[in-house]
Amino acid sequence: MTGVTDEVRPASMLSAIWAARYRTPARFVALIALLLPWTTTGLIFALVPWLIAFAFVDLREFPRSLLRPVCLLPIALVVLAAAGTLWSDAPWPERIHAIGPAAKLLVIPLLIYQFERWPYGNWVFSAFLVSCALLMLYSFIVAIDPNASLKLYFSRGPYKVESGIAVRNYIDQSQEFALCALALVYPVVALFPHRRVRSAALLAVLAIGFLANMMFVVVSRTALVTLPVLVVVFALLHLHWRGALIAAGAMALLAVSLWTVSPHLRATVAKFGGDYETSIVGSDVSGMGSRLEYWRKSVRFIADAPLVGHGTGSIRGLFASAAGDAEAEPLRGEIVSNPHNQTLSVAVQWGVVGVFMLYALWFAHLSMFRGEGIACWIGLLVVAQNMLSSLLNTHLFDFTSGWIYVLGVGVAGGMALAAKKARS
Repeated sequence: MTGVTDEVRPASMLSAIWAARYRTPARFVALIALLLPWTTTGLIFALVPWLIAFAFVDLREFPRSLLRPVCLLPIALVVLAAAGTLWSDAPWPERIHAIGPAAKLLVIPLLIYQFERWPYGNWVFSAFLVSCALLMLYSFIVAIDPNASLKLYFSRGPYKVESGIAVRNYIDQSQEFALCALALVYPVVALFPHRRVRSAALLAVLAIGFLANMMFVVVSRTALVTLPVLVVVFALLHLHWRGALIAAGAMALLAVSLWTVSPHLRATVAKFGGDYETSIVGSDVSGMGSRLEYWRKSVRFIADAPLVGHGTGSIRGLFASAAGDAEAEPLRGEIVSNPHNQTLSVAVQWGVVGVFMLYALWFAHLSMFRGEGIACWIGLLVVAQNMLSSLLNTHLFDFTSGWIYVLGVGVAGGMALAAKKARS
């Protein structure tokens, strides 16, 4: 009996190690999701062991997986960014640096392949939710005691301690909280019919916490614009017409109530008009006013090279050549490398060809999430949020928002494709 037992133990250990090679990459992706709301450096370091672990999974079907549009289009956009360095007039360091924001899209095909075959995607979603929940609680602490903010210790430049931002900036924080609040709506609605009231109530309280932080602590205008649209998307997709009408009425009532009780919300909305007056009347730098100037100049740059653009990394040089007297007209004299619009950023560098690839990528990923289930809802939400917020920012290329897109589309996409295979 002892001999048999000794033979079985090594066999079972080898079997456990062999099975762990599929769980280990998922753990590292969950670690990346856990770190994303807090740190950029930690995320980059976590990518290395994940890539090593990914190399040990079964990759025999990987080349065929890359031929699908949802995987091929991210690769094509990165290849275009690399090719765009050949016709750019920017210095070579700027050309090479400008490939980086698009390069993260190469991770999407790897994640889709991994989570289409091994069902550990919920680990990633849970890690991101827990991390954002901790950040939300910490943000409330910072709102009470601004000196508790980590930005005081890690920020490279001057920082306003009264802003109530725990780490990074208010735009990233608002994007993360809005995403989590809306993602929780689906499981809350799904749990109540199954009489899992406690779980539904806990998730509902968490969603309310995210919204309360946005309304009373700090919120970006981008999140404020996109949030109602995403709520309407959920109502149209997952509620009957009567439920959608009730939800619309409740949302309108909630908006009026929040407007009444939240001075912070009223001040944030008032910035739209204030920025317009500052920039258009006073020709001074402001958030929305500066964007209008960036867009006006970008359209002129696109008209000069409409087909393939001015090349990778050319934006800053173009703005420098079009800059006016910064002292006489601060708004006209701004030199930036980001026009704060994803379509314009792509069009200036890679023309109509780039814009076609960008929108093909977005719509291919949207179509991947047609159907029911939490993975389809999260994936649809991530893509829709990125498309909407990219009207006012370059959120596909920005670090935090871009990585949210990569993780959301990659993990949820793999899970959605696996569910469709199981049903067919």
